[in-house]
Amino acid sequence: MTDAADAALAAQYEAYPYPLRDPRDEAKRLVVGSPSHLREVDHWIFGARRPAATPLQALVAGGGSGDATVMLAQQLAWAGRPGGVTWLDRSAAARKVAGARVAARSLSNVTFAEASILDLPGSGLGPFDYIDCCGVLHHLPDPLEGLRALVSVLAPGGGIGLMVYAPHGRTGVYMLQDALRLLAPPDEPPAQRVDVAKRLWKQAPETAWLRRNPWITDHLKGGDAGIYDLLLNPRDVAFSVPALAALVDGAGLEIRCLVEPFRYDPDSFLTDPRLRERTARLDPVQRAALAEAAAGNMGIHIAYCVRRGEAVLPDWTDPAAVPVLRELDAAKVAAGIPGDGILRVAADGLVVPVALPRLAAAIIARVDGRRSVGEIGDQLAANGVSREVFAKDFAALARALERVNRLLLAAA
Repeated sequence: MTDAADAALAAQYEAYPYPLRDPRDEAKRLVVGSPSHLREVDHWIFGARRPAATPLQALVAGGGSGDATVMLAQQLAWAGRPGGVTWLDRSAAARKVAGARVAARSLSNVTFAEASILDLPGSGLGPFDYIDCCGVLHHLPDPLEGLRALVSVLAPGGGIGLMVYAPHGRTGVYMLQDALRLLAPPDEPPAQRVDVAKRLWKQAPETAWLRRNPWITDHLKGGDAGIYDLLLNPRDVAFSVPALAALVDGAGLEIRCLVEPFRYDPDSFLTDPRLRERTARLDPVQRAALAEAAAGNMGIHIAYCVRRGEAVLPDWTDPAAVPVLRELDAAKVAAGIPGDGILRVAADGLVVPVALPRLAAAIIARVDGRRSVGEIGDQLAANGVSREVFAKDFAALARALERVNRLLLAAA
């Protein structure tokens, strides 16, 4: 199902591939994020049970200018992992940018397909072990149809990483979108509309809610593509946590993890015992909805999903499991633990204390992506730490740092 807004979206991404990227920058940095970080996929989708030697076939549905495609393909290549990534999008302009970025890195594990995700059923593509769909469903005429199209090419035991817009953290965005529909109607040329949007932002009074929203920056840092995508997009639907959960359920999926988990736990910042008595009565979706509404700073939701009933949980008690840190240097983290053992973790202005066990520094210093839990325990036992104390502190550390999406388990 398509309509005038859908046609306008297609034209938008031809004029302004999103996000704005320069392939020359690949020589100096890799854009890393969620969803689709390889360590997150191994942990949250496969429970660290899927062997690293098993080829991983991934689809980036709505690949745009290539962030997720390049990140996942590069991480697979660096790890010497078999498999590949298929970029799928209907924008030829975006494909040109993504292709140049892939070429700049000499990646040979990426293929390209120009099509809509709605064309996936019966396309012959797939099945895919992992599917990324970041920033796409909220632009579709029917998001559930789009998600079901993805599920149609999902391999058994596989999973999907989603990103959709969230309402509260985007306060101010939809007000300016309303204003720009009056000043820069959708039937005007894209460049002309961007010029009007820039002029309006420059003249918008201090009372404009977007001026008071520090978490939305695309119109400030994303170039013309960012301005167009944020303020001139012809279809932009935000999902609350309950709405996202209903969408996922309607496609036969369940949410395995909302990233980062601590942000969706109201007890992260509600310490009043009377309030916690009430949060304890809520189901997981209600708890996440409470955290979303009370914090007010979530502009997006990132979710890892699997088919209903197929969730496989990581086994932190397995001595053969290998812990890994996500984008952190073990030595620096260990040395930087405060004397009181409390890490202060920040997320879009929200600062949450994370209590760490006594052995946290000693354990983290030994997390190198190669040592198993058992081997770390053996090394500490040689230094006089009892097995019981290690097991207790490791379990506490895993609970604390998994919640902030920093300590995960590697693929088997």
